Amino acid sequence: MLKSPVLKKTACYHCGDDCLTTDYQIEDKTFCCHGCKSVYEILSADNLCSYYSYNEHPGATRGRTDKRFDYLSDPTIAAELIDYQDRHISIVTFYIPHIHCSSCLWLLEKLNKINPAVQYCRVDFLKKQLNIRYDHERMNLQQLVELLDSIGYEPVISLHDVIKKQNTADKDNLVSKIAVAGFCFGNVMLLSFPEYFGLSGLEQTFRHFFGWLNILFSLPIVLYSGTGYFVSAWQNLKNKVLNIDFPLALGIAVLFGRTVIEILTHSGAGFADTLCGLVFFLLVGKFVQRKTYHHISFERDYRSFFPVAVHVIENGREKPLPLSALNIGNRMVIRNNEIIPADAILLKGEALIDFSFVTGEAIPVNKTLGEIIYAGGRQTGEAIELEVVKPVSQSYLTQLWNNEAFARTRDKRMQTFNERVSKYFTIVLLSIAFATLIFWLPTDAKRGLAAFTAVLIVACPCALALSTPFTMSAALSIFDRNHFYLKNTAVVEQLAAIDTIVMDKTGTITLGAADNIKLEADLTDYQKQLVYTLCSNSNHPLSRMICQYISNPAKLQIWGYREIAANGLTAIVDNHGVKIGNAQFVLDCTEQPSTKTKVHLVIDEKYLGYFSFSHQYREGMSDVTALADNYDLYLLSGDLDHERRELERFFPKANSMYFNQSPQSKLDFIQALQQAGNTVMMIGDGLNDAGALKQSDLGIAITDNVNNFSPGSDAILDGRSFDKLPAFLRFSKDTVAIIHCSFLISLTYNLAGLSYAVTGNLSPLTAAVLMPLSTVTIISFTSLATRFTAKRRKLI
Repeated sequence: MLKSPVLKKTACYHCGDDCLTTDYQIEDKTFCCHGCKSVYEILSADNLCSYYSYNEHPGATRGRTDKRFDYLSDPTIAAELIDYQDRHISIVTFYIPHIHCSSCLWLLEKLNKINPAVQYCRVDFLKKQLNIRYDHERMNLQQLVELLDSIGYEPVISLHDVIKKQNTADKDNLVSKIAVAGFCFGNVMLLSFPEYFGLSGLEQTFRHFFGWLNILFSLPIVLYSGTGYFVSAWQNLKNKVLNIDFPLALGIAVLFGRTVIEILTHSGAGFADTLCGLVFFLLVGKFVQRKTYHHISFERDYRSFFPVAVHVIENGREKPLPLSALNIGNRMVIRNNEIIPADAILLKGEALIDFSFVTGEAIPVNKTLGEIIYAGGRQTGEAIELEVVKPVSQSYLTQLWNNEAFARTRDKRMQTFNERVSKYFTIVLLSIAFATLIFWLPTDAKRGLAAFTAVLIVACPCALALSTPFTMSAALSIFDRNHFYLKNTAVVEQLAAIDTIVMDKTGTITLGAADNIKLEADLTDYQKQLVYTLCSNSNHPLSRMICQYISNPAKLQIWGYREIAANGLTAIVDNHGVKIGNAQFVLDCTEQPSTKTKVHLVIDEKYLGYFSFSHQYREGMSDVTALADNYDLYLLSGDLDHERRELERFFPKANSMYFNQSPQSKLDFIQALQQAGNTVMMIGDGLNDAGALKQSDLGIAITDNVNNFSPGSDAILDGRSFDKLPAFLRFSKDTVAIIHCSFLISLTYNLAGLSYAVTGNLSPLTAAVLMPLSTVTIISFTSLATRFTAKRRKLI
């Protein structure tokens, strides 16, 4: 009789699931299904098998191939999902829940090796998002999704903007982890009270029972709530980086290990209460940190969205409208150098769109009437009119602002205090722990091991990890309330580090109002109409003031529009050549000294006169320039020096004002200051000063109800809050001081605990009291101190 063959279970080489059949084999490798075998064949064919060196079984089980993605071939549906599209490329963002480890990142960012039609892939690991740029002439959206599915990374696709929804969702179940940690912490504390107050002889049997229950409640803490710290520590170790998560993960592991050993050997009560409290408070801190992260990356309600307005046409007249109120069907006007905030159809004008903010390509693209223009494009010619077809996506605009194309090359210099300290803190902590172990080992090995674990327990940087997110959360809410919007957390500390302030003049320290203009020319109504048509295409402060002065007549046909930065405008308007700007640009001669700014006008090569501007300076200008006592203050202006005498009351120091500066000259000036060792903040109008804003250590774009958002800036300041700039600078220093103080408080607690720990006599009660006490102290201190300093600076 033949014996029945026994099937030996083996793990799938790709995904790790049990193989229930031997039908899918390649060489000595067994796969659970045709899907996993196909993925391996794809990787092998493209020499990407090092994918498996990052993780033993990194893949996800692939579903059956069917026609479920056929709907993506419908152009209408594809248009709903695609972020950007031109004649050659498309950009799309997918939410992929299977992203879970470094091998996922490695493979997904190598998609171009599998299919050359994929040009660029970028993974946002925290959000589990994949941003893909691909050639739609060689691959359509359906084929792209099928490619992702074929390697085990099927995206979640919903026509209800799943990307936006999941941006605000808890991808790692943080709330559930906090709930589990809180539940376990409460029960463990309850079970530990008898240990604190002592048990009578008759009740000693409960000690061991309660100990086992404590281990039981500790398991979800370590295996579920605290897993993120182990993953982060391991990833950083692989990258040869010591961050604050390493001592946290080490502390959690040591607390759990020592608790289990003490309870099993009946040598003590363990540290289950400290372990559960530590993880619970850390997760609460992480929750606040995440709220802060979304807060400062502008994932917030539209009412607190950065103050960029767009001009819309209603009843034949233009009016500014905040982005929050922009709806489908609105007809908006986009001028030269303005960014298109929402997908829209071109209705009027010659569109020459620079999509470098989206694609990195700086060559402007011509668009025809009726064509869709995607959000993020910047108009580089005359004013155009568009009809909104998709609502504003704040997450998409945020993505543009945080695009790596605009990341500063000096970011390493802008490390936060927490990042700098955590590296040294980890090294010092490990040094003390190992020194204590070496000291006790020759005389008392048991005591040495107890002291080693005690040092790691009591010096765990829980309070240090919480100090920055709690302080930043409170500080950013204060800045927002005062209409000052920051790009990321590093900006607060960089603001505190500034020692030099450079300001533009027109539109930055001056206000544009029609009553400050005088027309020194005899113009007919028709000629005024020509001037208005030309100036309405520009977003420059002087152009806007001229349009306000002439008061909104009907626009004429325009073509050949050109705007030369810091010089002027020129175009053919209704078959008349119109040129307006400074004397050098319009008349090819040097401006005569004057106390006012002049904008000269030529129509059909005939000089007609000029507009003169008497500038009104912003409220609080004296307070801002009083900062010269503590900062080096400079003024850079594209105008001539006719206002020098008047401005000397604000900038009295020699060589503090520079006039007739081109955009490149401003950038070079800031670069020279940085080379001299200065930390420079530039305040400009966001467009004409875009290069200088990006070059500076901290760029602030100031806005007055106009669309002058620049991705090169680090912050946007509403013009109404200009007078609060000194208070913002002082408050940023206060915020950093609070973080430093909270670190000292944390260090005090750690030193107090270490004095017990190095002796090997640290009791669970001491650890249980010190850990939450230090955490509560830090949370209370940072919240109250931030509010107190804000009140002191009159920001609340």
